[in-house]
Amino acid sequence: MASHNLIQPKTLSFCCCPLLSSPTATATHASYRKMAIILDSLLPLSRPTLPARLSTPFPPPASRLCTRRNQSFQAFSIPRRNAMALILSTYIFSEVGLHDNIAFAEPSVGFREYIDTFDGYSLKYPQNWIQVRGAGADIFFRDPYVLDENLSVELSSPSSSRYKTVEDLGPPEEAGKKVLKQYLTEFMSTRLGVRRESNILSTSSRVADDGKLYYQVEVNIKSYANTNELAVMPQDRVPRLEWNRRYLSVLGVENNRLYELRLQTPESVFVEEENDLRQVMDSFRVNKVAG
Repeated sequence: MASHNLIQPKTLSFCCCPLLSSPTATATHASYRKMAIILDSLLPLSRPTLPARLSTPFPPPASRLCTRRNQSFQAFSIPRRNAMALILSTYIFSEVGLHDNIAFAEPSVGFREYIDTFDGYSLKYPQNWIQVRGAGADIFFRDPYVLDENLSVELSSPSSSRYKTVEDLGPPEEAGKKVLKQYLTEFMSTRLGVRRESNILSTSSRVADDGKLYYQVEVNIKSYANTNELAVMPQDRVPRLEWNRRYLSVLGVENNRLYELRLQTPESVFVEEENDLRQVMDSFRVNKVAG
């Protein structure tokens, strides 16, 4: 082999060690040389090249064998440490990813501001939500991926209402009952075996930075439907959960009109996005319309 010829010395007669002058020592030296060649072939490419190593004085055979062994062990110990570090770091990050999802939660997507100068209100909504026209509300935005998550604004007719303040609805508790009743009326179904469960989670009032009073209402509504609504036997009509949603409303009065911001989201999503949804609620303002 070419590599064998590169490192094979011309002669060993100049060796200063008297023990290597015997045939046995010479054979042992030759075995060491073959072993060194095999180790050379196993060393990584990043190892110094042979000409650079042979530019130094030729060491005694015994010490050169020890040097080769140390070099081979050192060369292979580094990749092993790198491999173990990689395996250990992969395990650590996989454990963190499984048991500490909050640490890797994505930040808020940010918000856009919507201002309606004609009807007199403004709000902020997640910037990745899209507007849907023809939904029946004054304005309607929804999440492009979670279709059950959306927001809308409802306005009372200026000709049929003469609200002066949100307190015209009564205290927040009374307003909450009216909001829930309105939701249940809208969700009435003529399907057989459909049942709705609802409850008011919270009602509150706050004065925003514009000096106006707002009511906030949160309700939960669950919809159940029978798996076989036409079955004769009751045991064959097993109810199953269709959906479980959180509804958040913000009520305000301006321009003799009642304004209601509505947020709808599945309960499972609300747990993850509560902070963003509450920022949307806090951003809702009713404004005086000129003229």
